[in-house]
Order: sequence, then structure tokens, then C-alpha cells
Amino acid sequence: MLNLKSSARDSKRYILVRGMRSSVEKAILEYIGVLGWAEASPVFVSESHSETVVAVNRGALTNVRAALALAKNELTILRVSGTLKGLKK
Repeated sequence: MLNLKSSARDSKRYILVRGMRSSVEKAILEYIGVLGWAEASPVFVSESHSETVVAVNRGALTNVRAALALAKNELTILRVSGTLKGLKK
């Protein structure tokens, strides 16, 4: 597989969410739909007991944050960062 140059790669932001992966998927699809899902291109990086790390495209960050905020009492955004190392601080 050919690696892309750094200028051609999509810029990602990492979101630490208290909640399960299925709840995150459902919230994003309900709020921004399938086309918004494709624009955000979420990648689930890791899942622990009750926390999930999701990588999304930088341009769709506000839409994804709004979708997660509208999920009633299921999901809580704990932190947003540009790197995984910054997310764990």
C-alpha cells in the first residue's frame, strides 16, 4: 500500500467520549445522517470499560460534537485533542 504525503492526508481530531461504541454510532447517524457520516469518516480507535476514542475529520468536528451532545444522558464528551498523546493527559 502506498503511503500518502502528509499534505494529502485528512487532518483528524480525537474525541474521548464516555459511552459505548454503539451509542456513538447511533447518535452520529441520527443527527448528521449517512452523508455526514461519510464526511466525518469516524474511526473508532479504542474502547475501554465505558470510554471510547473516536477519530473524525477536522472539518466535521462541530457536527459530530453536536450529535454527541444531543444524545440524551447516554454520551458525554470528556476531551477533544489533535493527538492521542494529548487526549490522555
